[in-house]
Amino acid sequence: MNKELIIRSSSEAVDFALLKDGKLIELHKEEEKSNFQVGDIFIAKIRKPVAGLNAAFVNVGFEKDAFLHYHDLGPNLASQLKFIKLVSAGKLKDFSLKTFQFEKEIDKDGIITDILSANQSVLVQVVKEPISTKGPRISAELSLAGRFIVLVPFSDRVSISQKIEDKKEKDRLKKLVLSIKPKGFGVIVRTVAEGKNVAELEKDLQNLLGRWSAMCKKLPTAHHPSKVLGELNRASSILRDVFNDTFSGIQIDDEELYHQTKEYLQEIAPSKQSIVKFYQSNDTPIFEKYNIERQIKTSFGRTVSMSKGAYLIIEHTEALHVIDVNSGNRSNKATNQEDTAMEVNMIAAAEIARQLRLRDMGGIIVVDFIDMSNPENRKVLFDFLREEMSDDKAKHKILPPSKFGLVQITRQRVRPEVNIKTREEDPDKINGEIEAPILIIDKITADLERLLKTHNKVVLNTHPFVAAYLSKGFPSLRSKWFFEHKKWVKIIPRDAYTYLEYHFYDKKGNVISE
Repeated sequence: MNKELIIRSSSEAVDFALLKDGKLIELHKEEEKSNFQVGDIFIAKIRKPVAGLNAAFVNVGFEKDAFLHYHDLGPNLASQLKFIKLVSAGKLKDFSLKTFQFEKEIDKDGIITDILSANQSVLVQVVKEPISTKGPRISAELSLAGRFIVLVPFSDRVSISQKIEDKKEKDRLKKLVLSIKPKGFGVIVRTVAEGKNVAELEKDLQNLLGRWSAMCKKLPTAHHPSKVLGELNRASSILRDVFNDTFSGIQIDDEELYHQTKEYLQEIAPSKQSIVKFYQSNDTPIFEKYNIERQIKTSFGRTVSMSKGAYLIIEHTEALHVIDVNSGNRSNKATNQEDTAMEVNMIAAAEIARQLRLRDMGGIIVVDFIDMSNPENRKVLFDFLREEMSDDKAKHKILPPSKFGLVQITRQRVRPEVNIKTREEDPDKINGEIEAPILIIDKITADLERLLKTHNKVVLNTHPFVAAYLSKGFPSLRSKWFFEHKKWVKIIPRDAYTYLEYHFYDKKGNVISE
């Protein structure tokens, strides 16, 4: 398994495409105007605590107030408020918390109006970016994420990632962290710390302490509200969270970002620095070169095609997402309906896991798989879906198939869903909007694979533009079909056809149903 990160920069935004064996699995965009990323820390003032919601609305400089629930205050809020007051007044110059006297922990089932009041200064961290009509969701329990550890101020807890299953390794890491952990700070050990030595953990810890100290120095002169600690740029944060030995390449078309990324990789994985490449080409844009534009066009529509003629229908509502699995009209080597359903469902499970990450779909997702009567098959499908989603960094939970064949998934939503318009203006001015032209090529290819199994001669009638695309150049798509199926497809351009219209005929001139 090889992973590649392809980064495209423009004047308005930076796009990040994560490929797994050449297939697009994640797509992120960092816009210049984006001031509220997950992980950003703000010094802000409480605008209004609301007892009925047991939450407070906080002015963080967004058009809508941020939402701070009582359960997101953290047990040591009183200590944090005292610390902010002393630092802002210039009475505390030591930010290490070694000599800082902690206050009593707040009641976990308390009422927010007993703890916070209007115009009170508080440090808050963005945990969910603004989505739709809602402002950011924030937390007063701060954390600073590093490569191997997460530093938690005003805490003494040490916890190890649950994804590290080896008990001996967990105990080893806990001993290491306890030997270097500063007083007043908790530490969460990340999954990628598995097998790392104390020097690597210590270096990561000191880097985070440096960021904490730099943030505290801003507090005495900081305006309310203002960002006092920004998350790393998106390239560095993606690398910090997902980079491992399976990465084989990082291609970047912006020189400044190339140098920044190379420096960051030198810091976290010096041996892998050579995989960062500066992409220069006047002819082919970077997303075209790595076939990303095509994958975007074919992956973000309402209908998502899969192998063997199967496809998904993805619908979005305010409350949830619904995914319908369809086998399509195709011949199949499977001997019975149960085997066909199992085969299509397994293909769909892998694609659904990819789609959830690719679109960053959050909330409740209901999947209607093709019904299977064998309970053993339902269990195999459930286990396979869980395995396919095991790489997903977003917190998620999958319930076993219900008696109606529905699988329910909840997935953490921390930023707006990636929504890319894949329909384009109809050049024939008939239908207003049509599917992206590149999709018609995939549909024609899928139909041909099915028809050539039962027909020796197939004639394709299509719009002249599409006919030229299929037959010109070397090797043309028609040539590839010939090498694969050992059958030549005659292509006839038809001026009367609309742009995306096509029909197949047999050797007698009869229409073959697509």
